[in-house]
Amino acid sequence: MTPDRPGQHCVLTLSCPDTLGIVHAVSGFLVEHGCTIRESQQFEDPDSGSFFMRVQFARADGGELDAAALREAFTEVSARFGMTWRLVDASERQRVLIMVSKFAHCLNDLLFRTSVGELNLDVVAVVSNHPDLRRLADNYDVPFRHIPVTPETKPEAEAALLDLVRTERIDLVVLARYMQILSDDTCKQLEGRAINIHHSMLPSFKGARPYHQAHARGVKVIGATAHYVTADLDEGPIIEQELMRVDHTMSAEEFAAHGREVECRALARAVRWHTENRVALNGTRTVVLH
Repeated sequence: MTPDRPGQHCVLTLSCPDTLGIVHAVSGFLVEHGCTIRESQQFEDPDSGSFFMRVQFARADGGELDAAALREAFTEVSARFGMTWRLVDASERQRVLIMVSKFAHCLNDLLFRTSVGELNLDVVAVVSNHPDLRRLADNYDVPFRHIPVTPETKPEAEAALLDLVRTERIDLVVLARYMQILSDDTCKQLEGRAINIHHSMLPSFKGARPYHQAHARGVKVIGATAHYVTADLDEGPIIEQELMRVDHTMSAEEFAAHGREVECRALARAVRWHTENRVALNGTRTVVLH
């Protein structure tokens, strides 16, 4: 993938109460500032009465965009419609922290995709409650932080995590099979900027070895769900889901291998869409503009 050069493209994302004239106002603003639209998606939600829009644009003359000046100029339009909005340079790479325990597949997948330019982000650190995956992080030259967690030390461990998020100016935290439950307070502080991956099958298998449980019950479809982290365990707004058919000829180990594959796919897409500013929260749901 060829990354955007600074100033080549900007992305405007917005949400507001649905009313007449929003698209006209946005497109008119861009024309007024000599810009041409390269990509545009929008959604009007009849249930919430909200409007969502994502526009990627460039200067019509091929010149360099000034995101800061455009942000200042757009405030009049945003105030008129009561918008929640964000305007960024498309080349801006989000700073990401990945949390893991002992399972390596999602971490390895994200680090590889980032290394080949498939994901437009910077992995600032890998944090784990176990030391096992330090060598994997080292292979990609990513700093590794071991923060052990016990019932007695959990408050201190989460304080260390949040301090790292603040000092490293982390934009997104990814729980890539991090096998610890975050406290309600930590979930609140990371609201809208923490993504978790969860195996999702019917029936729902909790506890250890979920794919082996699924095999024992004769499940026909296995899947994974990538969602935002909330205090309601595994109930956060869903960003992406992936499914794969399985059958009686497969072993429990094959179930688990397919499960790892669908987890990687769902999580990578969710991280990509979030870091490309394509995901908007809509109550307990998300709007993914792609």
